[in-house]
Amino acid sequence: MQMWELVARERIRDTLALYNWSGDAGRIEDLTQSFCSDGILEVRGTAAATGRAAIAEFLGGVTTAPPAHAGPRVKRIVRHTLTNIRFTEVTPQRAQVSSYFTVFTEIGLDHYGRYRDVFTPVDESWLIGHRFVSTDWAAPNSTMAPPSSVS
Repeated sequence: MQMWELVARERIRDTLALYNWSGDAGRIEDLTQSFCSDGILEVRGTAAATGRAAIAEFLGGVTTAPPAHAGPRVKRIVRHTLTNIRFTEVTPQRAQVSSYFTVFTEIGLDHYGRYRDVFTPVDESWLIGHRFVSTDWAAPNSTMAPPSSVS
């Protein structure tokens, strides 16, 4: 493995962390910086969002408060755990990366699934050009995963 590839892999890991840490903290504008300016976020069962503004609008619901039936003392908690990051293709122009995610919210285990990403080098970073999100399971009382996204 050459040095450029090691650097690319670490920059991709940093971008993956930026996406999840920013989303968990409700900093959607920061999260959108993990995408190319014309990046695409595609969630199985929904329309794709293209561009940072559309992605921010699409993900805006992530920062909402817990449902009213949860009670007034429930604090919004969102924690993504990303595992099994697998680089299936890495060239100087693009990288394909697959990973699993698990999301915990104030209800406990909320949902889990897979990311399938295509990364592109932009200046000194590697950003998401296309992300396909597939939710494999969601709790019946999930506070985040739309029912239509689970097969």
